[in-house]
Amino acid sequence: MLEGLITFPAVVWLLLFFIIPLVFILGIAFRSTDPYGNIGTEWTVISVLKLSNPAYTVIVLRTVAVSLITALLSLLLAIPAGYYFARVRRSWRTVTMMLIIIPFWTNMLIRIYAWRSMLGRGGVVERFFSMLNITAGDTSLLYNINAVVFIQIALFLPFAILPIYAAAEKFDWNLIEAAQDLGAGKLRSFMTIFIPGISGGIITAMLLVFIPALGTYIVPDIVGGPTAEMIGNKIAQRILVDRNLPEASALAGVLFIAMILPVIVYFFVRFSLGNREIRRRDIY
Repeated sequence: MLEGLITFPAVVWLLLFFIIPLVFILGIAFRSTDPYGNIGTEWTVISVLKLSNPAYTVIVLRTVAVSLITALLSLLLAIPAGYYFARVRRSWRTVTMMLIIIPFWTNMLIRIYAWRSMLGRGGVVERFFSMLNITAGDTSLLYNINAVVFIQIALFLPFAILPIYAAAEKFDWNLIEAAQDLGAGKLRSFMTIFIPGISGGIITAMLLVFIPALGTYIVPDIVGGPTAEMIGNKIAQRILVDRNLPEASALAGVLFIAMILPVIVYFFVRFSLGNREIRRRDIY
């Protein structure tokens, strides 16, 4: 009874602000549209069938690839950062956490335009690369996939660092010392002891970066260009320019599937590993 009362507000919240809106969005995908951009009264599958267009397939694959690369590169940066932040003196941990949280005090749109200014022609980053003869003097680092990935990493990296830091802070560091006493080097103990020990934080960090990156459209719209268009840009185009809400809803359904699949896989793997561990304990 008490558990039901505790979870009731969360269930109501999910029902009102997630399940019901999602049902409405998916329902609109099967409605017609009129010349004025409103939702029609007829039921049809035309908007859903349009998803078979090869252009949509390219955009969906590009969106998943860019989001996956963003998440993986963020992990490569967040794991060493989380390891270091968990090992520094406790008096410095507040400072390090503040350095991670401070970017959230600034509007995301302002941060994107700041990076756009630095990466554009005459910007700080562009001039630095030009000094190193990496790029020509009139080369812009914007309007390509690389710019989208780089800026998304800059925006979402704190979402990867925080769960990894939380997992590393609870890690038993005596295991690292024991492994090194038995002959394992620092790198081997890091890869074979520390990484598996914070696997829960790594998976959480992966999802917290991958899912927002899937749905973002501001970054590709500002710094991407035509070759970096993602599914969020198409949804915005269908709503704001074409005024085709059924097709936008169909695209939103595809985006929802792309977002929910990693979560389902995560819980399935976790459930399977949990059952395997229980069976192993029963055997021994």
